[in-house]
Amino acid sequence: MLTAAVLVIFPLCMAMAATNDFLSMTIPNRLSVILVASFLLIAPFSGLSVVDFGWHLLTGLTVFVAGFALFALRVMGGGDAKILAASAIWYGWTAAAVNYFAYVGLFGGVLSVVVLLLRANSNLIIASGLPVPATMMQANKVPYGIAIGAAAFATFPQSPMFQSIVGIFPG
Repeated sequence: MLTAAVLVIFPLCMAMAATNDFLSMTIPNRLSVILVASFLLIAPFSGLSVVDFGWHLLTGLTVFVAGFALFALRVMGGGDAKILAASAIWYGWTAAAVNYFAYVGLFGGVLSVVVLLLRANSNLIIASGLPVPATMMQANKVPYGIAIGAAAFATFPQSPMFQSIVGIFPG
């Protein structure tokens, strides 16, 4: 049951965040709440030590504070900041988290270029019939949840939670 929870909850929440951001340029708060609550319920049974558990929480708090600052500066959306912080809790203060954030930046950069190209060629996109949501074409922001979700899928197998559940990492 524990293995199923780890292998389903995190990926499902990240996929839903990316999909919602793509379709509506919003990420529901409930996804961040589910990620944090499920981590708090699962982590004590996953083999993480109390110290590691604390580092995971500190990682989430640090990312939340940084995300809040970026939101206040109008650099990042509120949903993006919350889902990034909630997902960071699952990585902890580890090399996997560094990889995760590097992928978020890399995928975010590529996504930004793609969105800018789509907007610059909006008449061609509309004429081609490609299924691009109107919110993406008209908004003045980038659905960064897509990059966050893609980075999560690329790096989740490296995370301590995943590794402890599948028996690769003892705790």
